[in-house]
Amino acid sequence: MKLGIMQPYFMPYIGYWQMMNVVDKYVIYDDVNYKKGSWSNRNRILMKGKEEGWAYISLPLNKASQNKKYNETFISDDKKMIEKLLKSIYSSYCKAPFFKDVFNIVEDILYNDEKQLARFLRYSFEKVNKYIGIETELIMSSDIKKNNELKLEKKIIHICEVMKADQYYSAMGGWDLYSKEEFAEHGIEFIFLKAKDSIQYKQFDNQFVPWLSIIDVMMFNSVDEIQKMLNEYELL
Repeated sequence: MKLGIMQPYFMPYIGYWQMMNVVDKYVIYDDVNYKKGSWSNRNRILMKGKEEGWAYISLPLNKASQNKKYNETFISDDKKMIEKLLKSIYSSYCKAPFFKDVFNIVEDILYNDEKQLARFLRYSFEKVNKYIGIETELIMSSDIKKNNELKLEKKIIHICEVMKADQYYSAMGGWDLYSKEEFAEHGIEFIFLKAKDSIQYKQFDNQFVPWLSIIDVMMFNSVDEIQKMLNEYELL
C-alpha cells in the first residue's frame, strides 16, 4: 500500500497534489507542532506590478504558536481579513479563463465554518480534490491509534507500520531528514516525489512564474490539463 504523510498546507503548489494523487492513502499530519513561517497558512499567487511577479496570501490565525500542534491552532474570526484575502485573489485572477468556477471553490473554502486549522485545510483538500479528480482517502494522523511518544523518522515509520504501508512517498523537503535505509530495515520502500520543472502554462501574457498555489494552476487550466500535470513528476 502506498502512503503519503505531510503537514497540511494552505492551497499548496502542484507537487503536493501530485503526491496526494499517487498514493492509496494520505495522512494529514495534524498532531505535530505548527511551524511559523511555513506553508500551513500562506502561499503565493500571481500579482501584477510585483517585481517577482507574485505575492503572498495568508490565512489569518488566532494566536498561533510553535508550542501548539496543527490541530490546536485556529483560524481568526476576523471576517475582514478573509474578505481582504478574497479581494487579493479576485484582483489577480478575475480575467483568468477558469475564474468563475475556481473562485466559487475558493470562496466556499474560506467561508466554511471550520476554524481548527488542520480540519479547515482538510476541507480545502476535499474541495480541490473533487474539482480536479483526486479520489485518495484522506486520514487525520490524530485519528490513528499510535505511539505519540515517538519523534521524527521513527514516528513516520511507526505510522507506516500501523497503516500497513509498504511504500512511503515523501516530498523533496524530506531529502535531508530521512534515511531510505532506515525505512528499508522495516520493510518499507522510501520514495521521493519531485515535480518536473517542465510544468508550465499560460498566465495571461506574463513571463511564466513557477510553483505558485494550486489556485493559480486551476485559474489557468482545464481539469483535463491539470490531470496531465498530476503525472508530471519524477520518483527518486
